[in-house]
Amino acid sequence: MLIIRRILRVLMASIVAILPPPLLLHGRNSHPRNFQTSPVSLLPGRQNHVTFIVKASGESSESSTSLTVFKSVQNVWDKPEDRLGLIGLGFAAVAAFWASTNLIAAIDKLPFIPSALELIGISFSVWFTYRYLIFKPDREELFQILNKSASDIFGQ
Repeated sequence: MLIIRRILRVLMASIVAILPPPLLLHGRNSHPRNFQTSPVSLLPGRQNHVTFIVKASGESSESSTSLTVFKSVQNVWDKPEDRLGLIGLGFAAVAAFWASTNLIAAIDKLPFIPSALELIGISFSVWFTYRYLIFKPDREELFQILNKSASDIFGQ
């Protein structure tokens, strides 16, 4: 758990480091309002406070997608014959989430399996890096595979 917290801290710090200057204010008071600051710590015992200012720049595709999903669920809910199916689907989703959480917890408690899965993950990462990322022709092949998969998914 401690390792995950440190990884999250480093990840947050790297995200903060790549933000453009207008979105990130280091201890300056360039705006008349008081904004909430978030503590960021790269080194144990030392904390820096960072203020984020986020501005919306138009309608995003995520909000329109979520509205579409909400409207389709609302349309299904309005039909009395489909309510039972919608309730069953919601119950099945909750049950699947609960079962998968318990399955992962059970696998994590086994003495050998987490180490073996970690070794498999490291081995696959090394193989993938050697196979597709080191040499330029292999990178081009990977881009062709990804472009073909994307065009198959989007139907282009």
